[in-house]
Amino acid sequence: MFLIGSGATLGIVVLSIIIVLILLYFISRIRIVRQTNKYVVERLGAFHKVWGVGVKFLCPFIDKVAYIISMKEQVKDFAPQPVITKDNVKMDIDTVVFFQVTDPKLYAYGVENPLSAIENLSATTLRNIIGELDLDETLTSRDIINSRMRAILDEATDPWGIKVNRVEVKNIIPPRDIQEAMERQMRAERERREKILLAEGEKKSQILLAEGQKESQILKADADKQATVLKAEAEAAAILKVKQAEAEGIRLIREAEAEGLKALNNANVSQEVLTIRSYEALKDLANGQATKIIVPSELQNVATLATTIKETVETEVKKSAK
Repeated sequence: MFLIGSGATLGIVVLSIIIVLILLYFISRIRIVRQTNKYVVERLGAFHKVWGVGVKFLCPFIDKVAYIISMKEQVKDFAPQPVITKDNVKMDIDTVVFFQVTDPKLYAYGVENPLSAIENLSATTLRNIIGELDLDETLTSRDIINSRMRAILDEATDPWGIKVNRVEVKNIIPPRDIQEAMERQMRAERERREKILLAEGEKKSQILLAEGQKESQILKADADKQATVLKAEAEAAAILKVKQAEAEGIRLIREAEAEGLKALNNANVSQEVLTIRSYEALKDLANGQATKIIVPSELQNVATLATTIKETVETEVKKSAK
């Protein structure tokens, strides 16, 4: 009885262990697929399906996960590749490729080692493109190189389920002698620009000096002009004053002559009045601008004084007429 009971207990233990192992095996066949990954499942060695995000179960003994593929954009920095330009200059260029898997099945079965394939394809494409450019174009045409490489790689990798989003030329490393020549060229270019800037500064300085001298001469000429105008106006005013004084003298002489003639025609005028009038006329005449004054020896002779005044007036009139 004891032996039978011990055998039953052992059988139950063994059965329990087997059940636990079976449960563990089935649990191990459960897969949790993350959002950024895709699982390529094979059944009996052939492609079965692609699993997306979620909890999945592999059929025991017949299914297996062949590939776990990331769907995120990937970056591959390739080693520098030796290339030769159109003008036979050898240099090293390294590129960076940004790509993303679009079809997990094609990526898994389209090409053996897709990353190596992309690297080799990138190297050959880069050599072809650089072979059509000379050194200067290679150094200044990075955007053209990037766009052409991206278009070629994207088309070539499409059967592999890969989308090439971007290609960047990271470094262009020319030979040492070319680098030294480029440095000398850049140094000469900087010196040339320096000389041009100095020459332009000197030119502008000379122009400003010339403009300053021009403005100074113009201002000086305006000042001389104004001074000449003012001087001419002053001389004209002086001449006007002289002529006015001459005209006033002539007027006074004429008035004196008229009074003398009136005195001759009027017998009632006394000799004393005529004498006084004669002195006043001579006084006014002496104060004028007349150049000829004749004083008679007999001031009491009114007729002689009248004649003298008449001659003086006629002389002044002739001078004014001239």
